[in-house]
Amino acid sequence: MQKGGAVYLITNKENRVLYIGVTSTLIVRIWEHKNKIHSNSFSAKYNCNKLVYYQFFFNIDEAIIEEKRLKAGNRQNKIDLINEFNPEWKDLFDDLV
Repeated sequence: MQKGGAVYLITNKENRVLYIGVTSTLIVRIWEHKNKIHSNSFSAKYNCNKLVYYQFFFNIDEAIIEEKRLKAGNRQNKIDLINEFNPEWKDLFDDLV
């Protein structure tokens, strides 16, 4: 049986750096970003810990396909997606927990 998943975008405090990820446990994964559990990671290095976009999928493979599609797009497409989903660029983590 396939597990569901989510694709997400996080940024830093100044909204300058974007990071796209995929996970089957969104709350846990964002908590890891916020607490720099993986201290040598891109997100830790650039202080990306503010969740500004996410989308759930019934199956992790669909989430991975969407992650690859988003990564292949340009920066403006990502900004437009965030602006449509979360125009204030507020941290959505607290809404999840």
